[in-house]
Amino acid sequence: MPKLKSRKAAAKRFRRSGSGKIMRRKAFKNHMLQHKNAERRSRLSKIALVSEEDAPNVELMLPYL
Repeated sequence: MPKLKSRKAAAKRFRRSGSGKIMRRKAFKNHMLQHKNAERRSRLSKIALVSEEDAPNVELMLPYL
C-alpha cells in the first residue's frame, strides 16, 4: 500500500494538541491592525480549536496528523 499524501496547504495551517484536538489560527490578524483595539488584537492572537463539524474534513486532508 503506498503512503498517502497530505494536503500541504492544510499541513501549514493545522496542528494537533496534546489531547488530540485539531488547532488553528484565528482570522483577521493579517493587516489593517491600526483600527483594531489592543484587546481585539490580543484575542485574535490566541489559538482556536477547529469545530467538531469541520474536524473530520481536516483529518482527511492530513492522514498522519
